[in-house]
Amino acid sequence: MLIWRDFLADAVNIQLGRSKIVRRAYGIDEIALVPGGRTVDPQVTDTSWNIGGVNFEIPIIASAMDGVVDVNMAVSLTKLGSLGVLNLEGIQTRYENTEPLLKKITTVGKDEFVPLMQEIYSEPIQEELIKKRIREIKEKGGIAAVSGTPLAAIRFQKTISEEQADLFFLQATVVSTEHIGPEGLQTLNLEKLCSEMNMPVVVGNCVTYEVAMKLMRAGAAGVMVGIGPGAACTSRGVLGVGVPQATAISDCAAARDDFAKETGKNVPIIADGGIVTGGDISKCLACGADSVMIGSPIARAEEAPGKGFHWGMATPSPVLPRGTRIKVGTTGSLERILCGPALLDDGTHNLLGAIKTSMGTLGAQTIKEMQSVEVVVAPSLLTEGKVYQKAQQLGMGK
Repeated sequence: MLIWRDFLADAVNIQLGRSKIVRRAYGIDEIALVPGGRTVDPQVTDTSWNIGGVNFEIPIIASAMDGVVDVNMAVSLTKLGSLGVLNLEGIQTRYENTEPLLKKITTVGKDEFVPLMQEIYSEPIQEELIKKRIREIKEKGGIAAVSGTPLAAIRFQKTISEEQADLFFLQATVVSTEHIGPEGLQTLNLEKLCSEMNMPVVVGNCVTYEVAMKLMRAGAAGVMVGIGPGAACTSRGVLGVGVPQATAISDCAAARDDFAKETGKNVPIIADGGIVTGGDISKCLACGADSVMIGSPIARAEEAPGKGFHWGMATPSPVLPRGTRIKVGTTGSLERILCGPALLDDGTHNLLGAIKTSMGTLGAQTIKEMQSVEVVVAPSLLTEGKVYQKAQQLGMGK
């Protein structure tokens, strides 16, 4: 049986210097999808996918960011056939009334922003608010998907399980199955967490075949892929780490396929970060993703708690902030952004319609078929012939 690592020896490597041989990696903006010999009517395409036994019609997850998802947004996303993840270490679990805090975050000046965030997020997490937020989502008919770092998983695993959240997303800038910590400090046993939680555990983030495979073998119900490409994330600049998304997704998707051959289990790959338009989502699926996690596109919805602003999860770090606040504006309702009809011509409205139309154009009736379409390296894809759009800041030139 041929698996991904068998091809690594044949990969084209580049000599960076006398001491280092490197591999070329590609971002989403550097590739294009190639139409084949058939087309499919978008109306008969199937964009559904499954994670941990839960089915969704739209392969889009809203990021666990305070400017993107609150209780009401999580419920609205569920009703539209998508999913929103609530950050259990954000302001929703630190404060009963979040409106005054959100107003401060969205109105403070640039220089005062990070100190304000560090102050706001220094308030302790309240276990009772964790319980309350999970209950509120479920009572309103939403799927209660919640997110936490490894530290939160250690501290609040029992609470999350007792409240019967539907999905738990274990998230960190980089996650691994092997972590060396200070002596005497408790570290997370990922395999134990996945087996003991009474719900599917989605784990991330990672960018390599090897780590994705280890996470799947540890029991992850889904793997999030992406380090640093997010619109409000500064990890790549602060830490210098990351792999361009097209390559990262493809490598981790290869791990999913090999794991499925070995075990018969399909663990979905979720592309997380750097995704803005329907075209971006379509390219992620073609690279091998089963779904995507997006923040800034959802932050532009009228219902978003950030009111036109978006900020990274690691922004409030008291030691090394790795995120910023960006103004994304408000462009329409959540339904318009996800399902249309679109009022904008730049690919940020009717994301589902864009996915279905792209699939139809490429002859893919299902996401599985979309993962097999031809992909080419095309650095000029977004600029070729777009002189007037760029000059007039229209369409793809915005």
